[in-house]
Amino acid sequence: MRYDFSPLYRSTVGFDRLLDVLDRSETIDQAANWPPHNVEKTGQDKYRVTLAVAGFTPDEIEIVQQDDVVLVSGRKGPESDGVEVLHRGIPTRPFRQTFRLADYVKVAAARLSDGLLTIDLVREVPEELKPRRIEIAGGSSPRDIPRSEPGEQIEQAKAA
Repeated sequence: MRYDFSPLYRSTVGFDRLLDVLDRSETIDQAANWPPHNVEKTGQDKYRVTLAVAGFTPDEIEIVQQDDVVLVSGRKGPESDGVEVLHRGIPTRPFRQTFRLADYVKVAAARLSDGLLTIDLVREVPEELKPRRIEIAGGSSPRDIPRSEPGEQIEQAKAA
């Protein structure tokens, strides 16, 4: 079933990217589901992607982050000489998996253990984009406004 999102494009501002993702989601290729993977939220601004890549070594897997996309690809090396595979139950076909990231999400770490590739992601909002408290001057000269975390604003207000 195909949805027409064009009326939403005319009546929304700033949601273009979300509507593009919804529009593209209908044309997802089945190959995009290989290798099997999980996407988890592990904290307030922390995420984890886990891919099942049994049979691959760290040298055969590449992870690249460019802008808001993480590309994970794998290509198995040549078979060892003198080894004849009688049955191949563990797939070793090449793969290419992409993940779109939200704004300010970066790869923090990656590790391969027990056939699972784990990629830890963290959202780091730049200091200048975080909310800051604006003090209102009352008859005196204006003061410098220090940057603070949202929780600190409440503590400062209680202390005053």
